[in-house]
Amino acid sequence: MQAFSIAASGIAAASARFDASARRTAIAPLDNLAAESVERIQAEVALKANAAVLRLANQMTGILLDILI
Repeated sequence: MQAFSIAASGIAAASARFDASARRTAIAPLDNLAAESVERIQAEVALKANAAVLRLANQMTGILLDILI
């Protein structure tokens, strides 16, 4: 099912965005703190959205298997 691979790649991308922002903030804490905070919040929301898609795809697959069996 494509939803699993799409959600998994979205989770990986959001995690990478969060890590990159955290590294930039660690290197220069006061350079662009507001923008980096927004970036981390956006990455967190993207991760939560992709996790929700993953949970729903898993639930739908279970329901379909229950119907077929």
